[in-house]
Amino acid sequence: MNKIYYLASCDTCRKIIKSLPKDNNLVFHDIKQNPITEAELEEMYQLAGSYEALFSKKAQLYKSMDLKNKSLTEADYKKYILEHYTFISRPVFIIDEKIYIGNTQPVTLQVQKALEK
Repeated sequence: MNKIYYLASCDTCRKIIKSLPKDNNLVFHDIKQNPITEAELEEMYQLAGSYEALFSKKAQLYKSMDLKNKSLTEADYKKYILEHYTFISRPVFIIDEKIYIGNTQPVTLQVQKALEK
């Protein structure tokens, strides 16, 4: 099952979703309305190889909690992602057992190619 974890209120997520092929067969998961479960995060972790790869260091909470000046472990990254949706780098796509994390142009192009297959 191909899936996108996104934030409906995020302009960047909306722009990326608009750019996707129309018949993309994605299951849409709004992480604010429906928080990520530990099992879902575990699946992402298995594909990404680390919780840090899934963690957004751009989040306002990251700055306001002064986390950049702390030595965070993988367990810390996992805990923060499960505590608050803002800590996951978004969007996260899982397509054909591969994970695509974030909103950079190269990632977006890889997602579009993967969905066109």
